[in-house]
Amino acid sequence: MFVVVTSYAQQSETEQKAVLVTGASSGIGLKITEELSAKGYFVYAGARKQADLDRLNTMDNVQAIKLDVNNWSEINAAVDIVKKEGRGLYGLVNNAGVAIFSPLIEVKEEDLDFIFNVNIYGPYRITKAFAPLIIESKGRITTISSISGILAGRFFGPYSMSKHAMEAFTDALAVEMEKFDVQVSAIEPGNYNSKIVESLVKRMKSKDISFENSLYKEEFESLITSYGADRSRYKDPKEVADAVEKALFSSNPKRRYMVVPNENEANWTITQILREMVQLNENQAYKYNREELIKKLDKILAETE
Repeated sequence: MFVVVTSYAQQSETEQKAVLVTGASSGIGLKITEELSAKGYFVYAGARKQADLDRLNTMDNVQAIKLDVNNWSEINAAVDIVKKEGRGLYGLVNNAGVAIFSPLIEVKEEDLDFIFNVNIYGPYRITKAFAPLIIESKGRITTISSISGILAGRFFGPYSMSKHAMEAFTDALAVEMEKFDVQVSAIEPGNYNSKIVESLVKRMKSKDISFENSLYKEEFESLITSYGADRSRYKDPKEVADAVEKALFSSNPKRRYMVVPNENEANWTITQILREMVQLNENQAYKYNREELIKKLDKILAETE
């Protein structure tokens, strides 16, 4: 008996599943691009700068596309490119994102506009533009959210607000796409090695943003010092890329994939979810007792097995 093994890379263009990744030039987006392309999937890698596009184009199974998620002209041009290539589009990964650290009572409206434009309107624009291709392939849509979409710490308000929005975006989109047999997931990474804080610090310097006169001057300086722009000490985000692959290609994808580098971050996140459940249940007209809550939890656990 002869067994023939065919890798994804040997497949014809019409068989090779294609995925679009936004924000593919660095950090988590680059890792997703590297991992998927290495496994034979074809990746349309979105990036803004020509140097990044040139670098991405040197990779096997990758075609770089100039793509700013804030620019409808570039988004529409990207759709045209994908259509002309004739591969179709099976997967969409909304990864492009930015961060802002600021006290909510001091953050400038223009800074909120900046983060919401990328982190909220970006996935909305990309998903809206590429939805017809995803529906045609009965494919998958995955958005990189964050455990900050569940947690909300001091000075993380603007970022957490944008990621909480992505949690709602995922839930609503998932229900709406069911009729087209399109599966929708969110990935909630913890603290991994990425360029997001480095980009944040660069923007603060370029905009001459200072907290010298802030009511939170000492606390904010302590945060920047402890958090740091250098993320090299943090874990490589391969685990995040692995979760994206599961969301895109597993036979039974989950709605959410929390991916954290250590037990502490898992504990913080799950504890916060449970705390919110208790808060919702307190002092409401139809309050459930402990036994009833445990019964509900057991039922939900059974449904996810």
